[in-house]
This record gives sequence, C-alpha cells and structure tokens, in this order.
Amino acid sequence: MLVAILFWAFSAVLVGAALGVILARNAVHSVLFLVLCFFNAAVLWLLIEAEFLAIVLVLVYVGAVMVLFLFVVMMLDVDIEALREGFARNAPLGALIALIVVVELAYVLWVRRLGVELPGETAPLAQGASNTAEIGAVLYTQYAYPFQLAAMVLLIAIVAAISLTMRRRPGLKAQDVSRQVSVDPAERVRLVSMPPEREP
Repeated sequence: MLVAILFWAFSAVLVGAALGVILARNAVHSVLFLVLCFFNAAVLWLLIEAEFLAIVLVLVYVGAVMVLFLFVVMMLDVDIEALREGFARNAPLGALIALIVVVELAYVLWVRRLGVELPGETAPLAQGASNTAEIGAVLYTQYAYPFQLAAMVLLIAIVAAISLTMRRRPGLKAQDVSRQVSVDPAERVRLVSMPPEREP
C-alpha cells in the first residue's frame, strides 16, 4: 500500500515537472524542471529495487549531463523570443502527438481486459543478490562494444558543445595569450613619484 502511494505521488510530481520543462518561459527554468524529473524518476527506480539505475540516473544525468546542458544554455545566449515565435505554429502538431501518446497509454492500461496477461509485482531479490553486479556482468560482456560506442557519442557531444560556445560572435571576449605574454611592462605600469604625506 505504501509503495503504491509513493508511486502515484512521485509520478504526479514527475508529470508536473515534465509539463514545466515544455511550458517554462525561461530555458534555465526548463533545465531545472528536467533535473526534478530525473530525481523523481530515480525514486521510481528505487521503488522497484533498481538501486544502480537510480544512482546512475542521479550521478550521470543530474550531476554531469544536466550541468552541461545548463552551462550550454547560459553560454550560448539563446534568443528565447525567437524560439517562442514558432510555438503557436507548432502547437497543433504538438497537440496531435500528445493525443497519440495518451491513446497509446490508455491502450496499455486497458490491455488486460483484451485478454493479455501483464506481469505482476516484481519478485524480491534473493539474499545476497546484487542487481549492480548483474548489470555490470552483462554490460561489460554482451554489450561491451555498444557501451564503448555510447561513450564515444557522448564525448563527441561534449566537444561539439564546447565548440559552439567558442564560436566567433559579436561581443565575445576572447583571450589572446600571445599578446598577453609579449606585452611591454612599460605600457602597463606607470610609476608615479609622490612626496610623502605631511603630518598635520
């Protein structure tokens, strides 16, 4: 009973935060709402005893990926007003996609009445069993190459994000190391001879 209450409570917060991601007027607020989504999703993973996936979701997505998103959003200086101009034009398409998703979810919820048996509650883990060890064994044996490929894709994404922030644009203050090193100290420092202060 308690697990069901926690599930519905955190699911409601997750849906509300997801709506905040797409409805927030500020891009930084959208990123913060997405962080809240990840935290609630991690709690849902904990409810089904998938501790490793919950910790990875918090550490990797919230601790690394979302911080990267936040820095990219702030450093790219995204023109929010220009992005809002197409919201009304794309609203019908977005509503259609949302309707399709709702219909699919309703079908899944009512599929038991169509004669398809859904799996029941998850079985508790055996004594001494570790889902972390099981996931690691599969990840580094059967899915070793896809795992490394995913790491390379993330590395390329990080390099691309850094390259976007370093692009030339008006008003960008760039550091010229060669000019800083070759500067003449006489042009930067001016020594002024002043008489000592007199006591009153």
